[in-house]
Amino acid sequence: MFKYDSIQELVSAAKEAKEKISTLVLRDNAISMEKPEQSIFEQMEMDFMIMRNSVAEGQKKDQRSMSGLTGGEGYLMSEYAGKAKPLCGSFVAGAMARSLAVAGCNASMGRIVAAPTAGSCGILPGCLISMCDEKGFPEKDVIMSMFTAGAFGLVIAERSSIAGAQGGCQAECGSASAMAAAALTEIMGGTPSQCADACAIAIANQLGLVCDPVAGLVEIPCIKRNAAGVVLAFSSADMALAGLAPKIPVDECLDAMREVGDQLPNTLKETAGGGLAATPTGKKLREKVFGKP
Repeated sequence: MFKYDSIQELVSAAKEAKEKISTLVLRDNAISMEKPEQSIFEQMEMDFMIMRNSVAEGQKKDQRSMSGLTGGEGYLMSEYAGKAKPLCGSFVAGAMARSLAVAGCNASMGRIVAAPTAGSCGILPGCLISMCDEKGFPEKDVIMSMFTAGAFGLVIAERSSIAGAQGGCQAECGSASAMAAAALTEIMGGTPSQCADACAIAIANQLGLVCDPVAGLVEIPCIKRNAAGVVLAFSSADMALAGLAPKIPVDECLDAMREVGDQLPNTLKETAGGGLAATPTGKKLREKVFGKP
C-alpha cells in the first residue's frame, strides 16, 4: 500500500506497472478499505453527482449567501459564457461559471464536496464537469481521474497543508488547482510524470497566496478565487502536456509551499486580520454582517 507522502512514489509505481495513477490508487483504496473496487468507484461516482448538484444549485438566479454579501455569481458567469464572446473562450468561461456556482452553493450552506476544502470546493468540479459536459469525455474516465486528484491531495496534506488557517490560501485554492491540473492531464492522456509536472506548475504559481476572508466568511475573495483556480488548473495541465518541465520537482514544490506557509503571518491565515479583510471596505462589509466591534 502507498504511504501517500510523496507524489514521486505514485509516479514511479505507475510507470513500473504501466498503468494510470488512478488505477493504482483505486486498487490501493480497495485493499486498504477491504472493499471491492467497484464499491470504491461508486463512492467516488456519488461525489461526482454531488458536485453536479452543487453546480445546479449555485447557478440559480436567486442564489444568495447566508450573510447576503454574495450571490448569483454562478448565474451571471453562466449567462455571460453562453451569450457573449468571453476573452478566454466559452469553454473556460463555462468552467469558471461552474466553479463559481459550487463556491456559491457552499456560501449558501448547500451541499458540496470539499475538494480538498470548502473554500476551494469549486475548482475540481468546475474543471471535471466541464470536461464531461463540454468536451465529451466519458464520465467514467473523469471520475477515475478524481482518484489521481485525491491521491495528490493526500500527499499535499501530508507533506504540506490544505488548510488556510495553517498555510494560507495557497494551501486551499493552490492545492485544489494542483489536484485538478493532475486530473485534467490524466484525462487528456498525459503520462504519470506529466500529471506530477502539472501539479508542480500549479503549486509554483500559487505560492504565497494569502487567506484573507472578509468578515471571516468563505465568500470574499474566496468565491472568485475558485474561478481563478480553474484557469490555473487548465493552463498548468496544458503546459505539462506541451512538455514544459517545471524544473523544480513536485515534492520539492510541496516542501516550499509548507515553508512559505510557515512564514506567513497569522493575519494572513484565515483570521481576517490582514489583506483584503483589513481594507476600509472590508471592514465596512464586516460591520454590515456583524455590526460594529
